[in-house]
Amino acid sequence: MSGQTTLEPTPQASSPAPRRWRSRARLAGLLCGIVAAATAAALILWLPGKVTHERNTGTAVEAAWQRPAASADQLVDRSGVKITEVAVTGGGGLVDLRYQVIDPELANELHDPSTPPAVIDENSGLVVHDLLMSHSHTDPFKAGVTYYLIFNNPGNWVHRGSKVTVLLGDAQVEHVAVR
Repeated sequence: MSGQTTLEPTPQASSPAPRRWRSRARLAGLLCGIVAAATAAALILWLPGKVTHERNTGTAVEAAWQRPAASADQLVDRSGVKITEVAVTGGGGLVDLRYQVIDPELANELHDPSTPPAVIDENSGLVVHDLLMSHSHTDPFKAGVTYYLIFNNPGNWVHRGSKVTVLLGDAQVEHVAVR
């Protein structure tokens, strides 16, 4: 066998495949950790800016939302309605404003699009004015009937125990306690 080479089995290192897989698993774990840390850092940097932006846009109540101040009794004389309740509902995501009509003729002023209803959180200045599913009462009001407006409460800004200013018609009632 002068021109032939024989192949003899070469001794292999003890378990090379598990070592290779272990180092690859470590590398994959390290990469996943880096991605998770980068994602968390991005969220931490992004969210406060987002919340701050929303808070800052709501803190200064625009002149368009300001109306002549009225006491609860004066509201009846000016807008023909009496506020019966302001409450946070829907797990904090909604503000429920209930009012009773005393004078239907004056209450029809609430339909005026130039003075939309709203609730202003007195702590933050946030104006809550988006009605749930754009629902609002459009028919003539009836004396003695209690009506309601349900506002979206973005970020649960208005909460139980808050003081709010309620805007109905051409008047605003300040320091109304939220239930």
